Amino acid sequence: MTLRSVFHPCFIRGSTCCLVLWACASAAKAAGLPQADPAEVGMEAAQLARIDAIVAEGIAEKKMPGCVVCIGRRGKIVLLKAYGNKQVRPTGVPMTTDTVFDLASITKPIATATSIMLLVERGQLKLTDKVAAIFPEFAENEKDGITIQDLLIHQSGLLPDNALADYEDGPETALQKLCALKLQAPTGTKFIYSDVNYILLGEIIRKVSGESVHVFSRDNIFQPLGMKETGYLPDEPLRVRAAPTQERDGHWMQGEVHDPRAFKLGGVAGHAGLFSTAEDMAIYAQMMLGRGRHHVTRVMSRDTVALMTRGEKVSSGLRGLGWDKRTGFSINRGEKFSPAAFGHGGFTGTVLWIDPELELFVIFLSNRVHPDGKGLVNPLAGKIGTVAAEAILAAPAQPTP
Repeated sequence: MTLRSVFHPCFIRGSTCCLVLWACASAAKAAGLPQADPAEVGMEAAQLARIDAIVAEGIAEKKMPGCVVCIGRRGKIVLLKAYGNKQVRPTGVPMTTDTVFDLASITKPIATATSIMLLVERGQLKLTDKVAAIFPEFAENEKDGITIQDLLIHQSGLLPDNALADYEDGPETALQKLCALKLQAPTGTKFIYSDVNYILLGEIIRKVSGESVHVFSRDNIFQPLGMKETGYLPDEPLRVRAAPTQERDGHWMQGEVHDPRAFKLGGVAGHAGLFSTAEDMAIYAQMMLGRGRHHVTRVMSRDTVALMTRGEKVSSGLRGLGWDKRTGFSINRGEKFSPAAFGHGGFTGTVLWIDPELELFVIFLSNRVHPDGKGLVNPLAGKIGTVAAEAILAAPAQPTP
């Protein structure tokens, strides 16, 4: 899907009416990436065709019922393909490229970390700010030294998940329970991948901006980019197109967040709850490759994107601010990606990697937890990323202009 830009001859500097028209034109330009033959962007189609066999094997081994793969380079999509089924129970429904997916933990970088970085860019937060300066009660149990950056890179020392019972009485009580937690390790000493970190970041966005992560990310990231099928709490038309996950309370979760803590929080949380499609995610990925800009729409400054993705040393490798780079969680990373690459995965079977040096993004979306909570896709997604990078390496040299 490609939307043409809008132009109106009445555009005059200083005209409110024409500024509105220009804003509409900007949104139209920003939405959708064009599709292209791989050769147009220096990739080899025969190499990319290997992905079919990788996915077919995964479906045959019941690693997932189906998936959507989207690969783009230099601002164009070179592969967008649906495989298998999005639903196998109670009846089979084929996967389609416009299927809506529960992104699970990809919520962390796309919605939450991006929102935090925008607040940093605008001077409303600093990475060195103490969480206890925002929520004074958080200081108890030796947590007074934890900073925003510690939460972003998972070196706060907090546990991966607190008890589900802590969320039974609503968001306010849940925040009180979070503030009362004890450390599992001294802050700054150990990488512990933690949903708790990002639930707290979601609450920090609410406290500092006055808006939930749902509203803030929608108004400052997704809507400006024209990502009309991305957000929390999808409406009925998007829920109908969503890939089901598992059963909860006697019904299939379809367009309803799979993560139990996000569900208890009303579907809006910093660690999970975001839904999207492959083509919408491609817009976000291209914005990151564009150093914060997609066509005429700038979401973040170049410096903010560089800061977010440069990599911070943690006890078990390298993390970005919201992103994985090189840790034990990187099994979904293509082997031939450059050191500049950053990405993230989601529990439901979703993976996004972006490589600025290769000008490449790889999106793998599945509902591997459907129907019974089983399935395994991270190694498979890593193989697809490797093939995508090799398709660049194998491409014939482009003639010099």
